[in-house]
Amino acid sequence: MTAAPQHIAVLDDEVDITQLLGNYLQSHGFRVSQLHSGRALMELMAADPPALVLLDLGLPGEDGFAIARQLREHWHCGLVIVTGRGDAIDKVVGLEVGADDYVTKPFDLRELLARVKAVLRRMAPAEANPTAAPGAARSKLRFAGWELDTAARRLLNPQGQDVALTTGEFDLLSAFALHPGRVLSRDFLLEQTRGREAGPFDRTIDVQVGRLRKKLEADAEDPQIIKSVRGAGYILVPPVTAG
Repeated sequence: MTAAPQHIAVLDDEVDITQLLGNYLQSHGFRVSQLHSGRALMELMAADPPALVLLDLGLPGEDGFAIARQLREHWHCGLVIVTGRGDAIDKVVGLEVGADDYVTKPFDLRELLARVKAVLRRMAPAEANPTAAPGAARSKLRFAGWELDTAARRLLNPQGQDVALTTGEFDLLSAFALHPGRVLSRDFLLEQTRGREAGPFDRTIDVQVGRLRKKLEADAEDPQIIKSVRGAGYILVPPVTAG
C-alpha cells in the first residue's frame, strides 16, 4: 500500500515563486498548497494541516515573524523560512521564533529540497526511521525529573505534561541527553542537529539553547540543566537514565 504524499504549504506573495516551488516539490512526490496570505495559511492549518510550511517573511501588510509564532503556538509542523531578508538579525529572530531552517533568496531548488527533506526526516518518529539504532523506538531518557521520549519525539516535564519542542530543539536536547556530563562544542551540536556545516554566520545552537533553557530551567538566566562552558560549548549537567 503506497503511503500518502506528504503535504507542504508554500506561502509567498509572489505567484511565480509559489508556482515554481509548487511544481518542483510536486515533481518530487509532495502534495503542495500554494498560498499568498497569512489568513489563507491559518485556514489551511485548521482544515488540512501540512507537515511543513515554507514561509516568506516579506508579505505585504503582514508580519511574517508573527505568523511563524502563531504556527509554533498552535501546530506541530516543520517550518522553513524562505525569504529575501538575509540580514543576520533576521536570521536570529527567525530561529528564535522557532524556524527549523532559514533559506535566503535566490536559492537553489535542489538545496531547498534537501533542507525540506532533512526537516521532515528529523520530525519522523524513531520507529519510522529505518536507520534508527536498535531499541531506539523504546528509548526514554530521564534527567532532573524530565523525560525525553525519542520514539514519540515528546518531552514530558516533571509533572508529566507535554512540552512542545521544535524539531531543532528536540534534536538538540537529544544530543545533550545522549552525551550527559560532556562538553559539546557548537560544531558538534550543529552536525548532530542539522547534518551540515555551519555557514559564515550561524547562531542556531546559541538561539536554540536559549529556547530550551526557557522551557527546562526554573531560571533561564541562571541555568542548572544546560550550562555554558566559556570558549568550549555547552554541557548537560544532570545524570541521564535510560528506560
